[in-house]
Amino acid sequence: MSAECLVRITGVSFAYDDRPILGGIDMEIPRGKLVAIMGNSGCGKTTLLRLIGGQLKPTGGELLVDGQSVPRMTHDELYAMRRRMGMLFQFGALFTDISVFDNVAYLMREHTDLPEEMIRDMVLMKLNAVGLRGAHRLMPAELSGGMARRVALARAIALDPMLIMYDEPFAGLDPISMGVIGQLIRKLNDALGATTLLVTHDVQEALLIADYVYFVSDGQIVAQGTPEDIRASTDPFVHQFVFGEADGPVHFHYPAVPFEEESMSGMGHA
Repeated sequence: MSAECLVRITGVSFAYDDRPILGGIDMEIPRGKLVAIMGNSGCGKTTLLRLIGGQLKPTGGELLVDGQSVPRMTHDELYAMRRRMGMLFQFGALFTDISVFDNVAYLMREHTDLPEEMIRDMVLMKLNAVGLRGAHRLMPAELSGGMARRVALARAIALDPMLIMYDEPFAGLDPISMGVIGQLIRKLNDALGATTLLVTHDVQEALLIADYVYFVSDGQIVAQGTPEDIRASTDPFVHQFVFGEADGPVHFHYPAVPFEEESMSGMGHA
């Protein structure tokens, strides 16, 4: 495995019982880069994050993080690996019954023996990085959607992880908040010297900040390249997805028999 590659996925497949989700995925996530995984809902994007984090095990193939096989890790090894990963869940997933401060402090208390004085300084530093140091006493219910996502971002970087994973970080945000979160993701990746994996279907925001893009459709990588490559792509699926077109390989209608065969007249009724 190249020293420049933090995550390497080779021929990885995954299925829930008999329902295939991923089939023979190959992917490399270079150190220090921001890589976006895009595709329509249900294509297997979030499943990839769960495989990398060790919540799921692939049914085939190899998955290495920092040179170690995640599926072969023991419970203790996996726990240690996750300490070096940050995760921003869809819609933030803050703990609703504790303050902003305690949400960000949670991982520090869980994974370290640092004194509370040091944890306090570190939490305020992380909140300052996302512009919310002054909100540390607030409860999640008192935050706007964009603020809650920024607190979740501060929590994701609490332990200065080597790998930060974002699951639909732009979902449900207004355009201004989307732009703020996008720029924060880019700046924090560079400031921390981290590696970022961004799962999203918000194409335009992702193309503004990503170094490299993978497109997933029906459990397969159907296109990849730099944002410039993706914008210039003539692949019908990529073109439809990037420009939000109704007509293309992704159909509006779920497969069905011809309408006249199911209509009242087609079934012989008046």
